[in-house]
Amino acid sequence: MQSLRLRLLFAFGLLYIITLAGLGFTLGQLFPLLVKDSIRTNVIKSRENVTHAIEKGQIDLTNSQKNSILDAITYHTKIQDISDIRLQLWILLAIIFVITFIILIVITYRLIKNLSQPIDNVMMTAHELSKGNYLARAYEVTGSPTLQLSKAVNGLARNLQDIMIVREIEQERLKTLIENMGSALIMIGREGDITIVNRVFTELFDQQYEDVQSQLFRELGLPHELEEFVDYVFRTEVPYRKQIHIKIQHEYRDMEVYGAPVVGEHGLWLGVVIVMHDITELKMLEQIRKDFVANVSHELRTPITSIKGFSETLLDGAYKEEETLLSFLEIINKESNRLQILVNDLLDLSKIEKTGFTVNMEKTSLRDVIIRTIEMTHQKIEEKHMRFEAKIDEEVYIYGDPNRLVQVVMNLMVNAINYSPERTKITVHLFEKDQNAILEISDEGIGISKEEIPRVFERFYRIDKARSRNSGGTGLGLAIVKHLVEAHHGKIQVDSVVGKGTTMRLIFPKI
Repeated sequence: MQSLRLRLLFAFGLLYIITLAGLGFTLGQLFPLLVKDSIRTNVIKSRENVTHAIEKGQIDLTNSQKNSILDAITYHTKIQDISDIRLQLWILLAIIFVITFIILIVITYRLIKNLSQPIDNVMMTAHELSKGNYLARAYEVTGSPTLQLSKAVNGLARNLQDIMIVREIEQERLKTLIENMGSALIMIGREGDITIVNRVFTELFDQQYEDVQSQLFRELGLPHELEEFVDYVFRTEVPYRKQIHIKIQHEYRDMEVYGAPVVGEHGLWLGVVIVMHDITELKMLEQIRKDFVANVSHELRTPITSIKGFSETLLDGAYKEEETLLSFLEIINKESNRLQILVNDLLDLSKIEKTGFTVNMEKTSLRDVIIRTIEMTHQKIEEKHMRFEAKIDEEVYIYGDPNRLVQVVMNLMVNAINYSPERTKITVHLFEKDQNAILEISDEGIGISKEEIPRVFERFYRIDKARSRNSGGTGLGLAIVKHLVEAHHGKIQVDSVVGKGTTMRLIFPKI
């Protein structure tokens, strides 16, 4: 704005100079007329002075000589008067013109300054608005010729501020929604660059937001199946949904992926948006449900088939032989007990897994729990000629249900006995560590492989299916143990080496 002010001042100055120059030229043309009377008066006065001097000096001159002298004096007087008057006139005009020019320039500068200041303020306000500072306002000077312009700019600023506030609120809501949605989201532009990505996506693929933003999609190193899905949506430009099985961070996951083109105003194609929902747990639960139904059917079918078969044989006449009758009845009784145990375990597990299940918490001695368990498993240990060792460092108390804790330890002890060869050793160790009560049950049995450890607490999962079934196990014991331990706010850990043995570690908060 300063340059505009100088240009205006220069233009007005040039106009003043031209105007004053024209005025000076006009006065120069009128100069002879302006000085005509003055010259005539001076000539007459000079002739009279010369004539008086001749008469006073009694100089004898002819009329012709006298007229020649008067004519010469008249001519000389005219020339001298014109030169003197012209010089004085030009000096006077120069002084007047300079003073006039200075006064005009000063007046013009003040007028330009008074007019340009409001415009300067409006322009500065416009620049601030263009930078995103919607709080900027222009001065509204009453009586100023730019008052309406200032009001219009301020109205624009207020509208932009309101629009920006609404936009920021909407962006914050959208950002919160995208960041906190349970599914991974990524938006890819027309050129294949990533424009939007949420926290779930970066955590799922172990990426940093700064590394992902504005990067090309193919440079992320994502699974091939996902890249093919994105390519399909790009090619077809239609919504597409698919379930894919991909490897993410060294483990396989099932993902339900939905992709759709993003179309802006006037049908402008902006890219595609991809939403990925992790359904691994749903798939796993579905598989567990299927396995549960299959396992329950299998476990129930075996004893029912045995009972039905032997009972039909007895009805066909085998009951007449006492030895056969007693043998078959013993088998039927054994299978009935097995069926009863299975049903009881299923009912117990169903009760434990029910929402809101609680145990009767009271101060309980883990030493007493171990003693009660040893009393109930002593006979089984002797039958397999096994050695038993109990290491109880001190009396340890926790809050828990004594009967449920006996059930937990009993299950672990029975498993240790069933999965260990004869003449091996079982060790129970009770101690405190880091304000926790720790109970370890170790055996020298067949052990568990690392791949099977995460699955040992699944319902009906067996490490050695033949041995477990022959020992009367239902495959539900460790599932019940895990739920009961968690109900006591504890946790269970498994350490095992195939062929060397297994250690089950129970950790409870100590009183």
